[in-house]
Amino acid sequence: MLKSVKLRDYLISHPAKVRPEDSVMEAMRVIIDNKISGVCVVDDQENLVGILSELDCLKAAVSSLYNDSGVGLVRDHMAADNLVVAHPEEDIIDVAQDMLAKNKRRRPVVENGKLIGQITCRQLLKAIRGFSQ
Repeated sequence: MLKSVKLRDYLISHPAKVRPEDSVMEAMRVIIDNKISGVCVVDDQENLVGILSELDCLKAAVSSLYNDSGVGLVRDHMAADNLVVAHPEEDIIDVAQDMLAKNKRRRPVVENGKLIGQITCRQLLKAIRGFSQ
């Protein structure tokens, strides 16, 4: 049985993150080194300002090769509008259902305006596996 249904108990508390002014090449390094599919983008106060996926990076890299230009900065390629975030006290099943409905693999977790973690499909699977143990 789950010890809790609160997101706080299952989130990744120190998610990989980059800054808007970082190069996409640096973000690609973080994604590759951490074997993840995307990173949270935060400002100097740890406020979430965007999300950059490996697909965003691939699109930027292919475009730079095609246009014979630099790959650019994270701010130029991140998703920044209408970010969907979770609160640490939300129910994991509700979050999982919403992630499925929106076809998203990760969701930043924000408390008092600050990024405190991230929940991913893998974390949700680990939590749900606890139902049968």
